[in-house]
Amino acid sequence: MEAEPPLYRVAGAAGAQGDEDRLGVPDGSGAPLDELVGAYPNYNEEEEERRYYRRKRLGVLKNVLAASTGGMLTYGVYLGLLQMQLILHYDETYREVKYGNMGLPDIDNKMLMGINVTPIAALLYTPVLIRFFGTKWMMFLAVGIYALFVSTNYWERYYTLVPSAVALGMAIVPLWASMGNYITRMAQKYYEYSHYKERDEQGPQQRPPRGSHAPYLLVFQAIFYSFFHLSFACAQLPMIYFLNHYLYDLNHTLYNVQSCGTNSQGILSGFNKTVLRTLPRSGNLIVVESVLMAVAFLAMLLVLGLCGAAYRPTEEIDLRSVGWGNIFQLPFKHVRDFRLRHLVPFFIYSGFEVLFACTGLALGYGVCSVGLERLAYLLVAYSLGASASSILGLLGLWLPRPVPLVAGAGLHLLLTLGLFFWAPAPRVLQHIWILYVAAVLWGVGSALNKTGLSTLLGILYEDKERQDFIFTIYHWWQAVAIFTVYLGSSLPMKAKLAVLLLTLLAAAASYLWMEHKLQRGLVPRQPRIPRPQHKVRGYRYLEEDNSDESDAEGEHGGGGGGPGDGVEEEVAPSGPRPGPEPGGLGRRPCPYEQALGGDGPEEQ
Repeated sequence: MEAEPPLYRVAGAAGAQGDEDRLGVPDGSGAPLDELVGAYPNYNEEEEERRYYRRKRLGVLKNVLAASTGGMLTYGVYLGLLQMQLILHYDETYREVKYGNMGLPDIDNKMLMGINVTPIAALLYTPVLIRFFGTKWMMFLAVGIYALFVSTNYWERYYTLVPSAVALGMAIVPLWASMGNYITRMAQKYYEYSHYKERDEQGPQQRPPRGSHAPYLLVFQAIFYSFFHLSFACAQLPMIYFLNHYLYDLNHTLYNVQSCGTNSQGILSGFNKTVLRTLPRSGNLIVVESVLMAVAFLAMLLVLGLCGAAYRPTEEIDLRSVGWGNIFQLPFKHVRDFRLRHLVPFFIYSGFEVLFACTGLALGYGVCSVGLERLAYLLVAYSLGASASSILGLLGLWLPRPVPLVAGAGLHLLLTLGLFFWAPAPRVLQHIWILYVAAVLWGVGSALNKTGLSTLLGILYEDKERQDFIFTIYHWWQAVAIFTVYLGSSLPMKAKLAVLLLTLLAAAASYLWMEHKLQRGLVPRQPRIPRPQHKVRGYRYLEEDNSDESDAEGEHGGGGGGPGDGVEEEVAPSGPRPGPEPGGLGRRPCPYEQALGGDGPEEQ
C-alpha cells in the first residue's frame, strides 16, 4: 500500500521536476532571495491606495458623527439639569423643606451670573487654549467641565454650584469654537482624501482650489446641527419622565397671571410660587442626576475615544509656534476684515433668537398661557423642527449662497411680526396648536440660521491658520448677545420683540451688503499670520538656526531664518541645504548631523 502524498509541499523538498518548479525557478536553498522576501505577486498598488483612502474617509465620517453626538449629549444634559434645577429651586416649599434659610434664590442668581457673564472674557483666552491643547483636547476638556457642573448638583451649596458655574461659563466659547473648527477641518480632510490623485499630481505644497471643500462642509454642518438641535429634545426627558408627575396643573400655577404674550412684563409675572404638588424624594433625584452624570461621561468618552485629531502633529506645532502674543492679538486684528464686521449683527442675532425660543416663546407665550406641564412638549416641537430642517442647509448645493441664510431670517421676521400683535389668554388651551406651529417654524428658521452661518464662515475662511480665530469671534458675539438677554430679562415683551426685530433687519441688510461688496470684487484686508518659529530641542525640524546652540554661539554665528508670511512649512529634507549655514564653524555637530555621520559645517 502506497503512502499518501503530503497535503502541503515541504519547504525545500524536491518536486516532480527535481529542484525546479514549473516556472523553472530553483527551489530550496538555491531559491533567489527576491522570491522569498519580494512583493506579493498579486499586489495591486492602485487598489490598495483606494482602500486606504476609503478607510480615511470613513474615519472622517466617524469623527463627525462622534463630535455631533458628543455635543448633543453634552448640551442636552446641561440644559435638562439646569431646567430641572431652576424649577425645583423656584418652588418655595421645596426651598424651605430641603434647604431652610440657606438662600437658594441668591445662589441661583449668582450661578446664572457666572454662566452668562464669564463668557464675556472668552475672547482673551479661547484662541490661546485651543492652540495650547489642540482642537480635540479642547473639546474633551470643555465637555469635562460640563460634566463637572453636573456632578456638583449632588451637593447643592454655594461653594459647589457657583464655582462650577463660573468654570462652565469659561468653557462655553472654547467648546463651541473648537466644535465649529473641528467640523470645518473634517470637511477639508474629506476633500483631501476624496481627491488624493489630484493632490499627488499637484504636489503636497499646492493648496486645493478655493471653495473645493464647500459641498462636504454643507453636508457635515447639516449633520452636526441636526444632532445639536436634538439636544433641546433630549433635555426635556427628565421633565417628561420625572418632574411632570410632581407639577400642579395650569389652574393653580397660572391663577394670578393676568396677561401673556406681547402684553407680558418680564418672565412669568404673577406666576404661583408653589409649582410642585408633592416634593420628589431625594433618592429619586439622585437617580436622575446619576443618569445625567453617566450621559455626560459617555459624551466625554465619545470625544476622547472616537474623535480623531483635527490636525497632523506637525501642523499642531506650526499653529502653536507663531507666538503666544500673536495668538492673543490675532482675533482683534481680524476686525480689519470687512466680512467679519458685516457679519457681527448676524452673530448677535444668532444668540438672541436661541434665547428667545427658550425664554420668550416657550415661557412668555407658552407656559404663561398653557401651563408649566406643557413646557417640555413645546421645546420638543422646537427641537424636532430645527433638527429636521437642518437638512435644508443642503439647499446651498444648488441655490445661491445667500438664499438659505436670508430665507431663515425672512421666516423669523414674519414670526416676530406675528408675535408682536398676539397676546394669548392665560389658562386657555384652544390656541395651543398655534404655539406648536410657531415653535416648529421658529426651529426651521434657527436651523437655517445656524447651518448657514457656520457654513459661510468655513467657506470664507479656508486657511487652517485662521479658523479657530474666526469661530472664536462668532461664538463670542453669541455669548455677548446671551449676556444682553440676561441683563434685559425684566423688560416688557414688546421691548424684547422690538430689539429682536431691529437686530434681524440690521443683520440681513449688513449681510447682503457684504455679499454685494464681494461681487464687486473688493478684496478683504486680512491680518498676516506670522511664520512658525520652531524653538524645539529635538530634531523634528531641521531649521536654519541651530536649536541646540547656546546664546553665545547664537551671537557669534549667523544662524536664523526670518519669519515670512503664513505659508505652512514642510519637513526639511535630509540632504545638504542651500542658504546660510547654521551657527559658527567651530560649533559641535547637532544630533541630526551626528546621526548622519557628519561633523558639522566643515563637511559641507
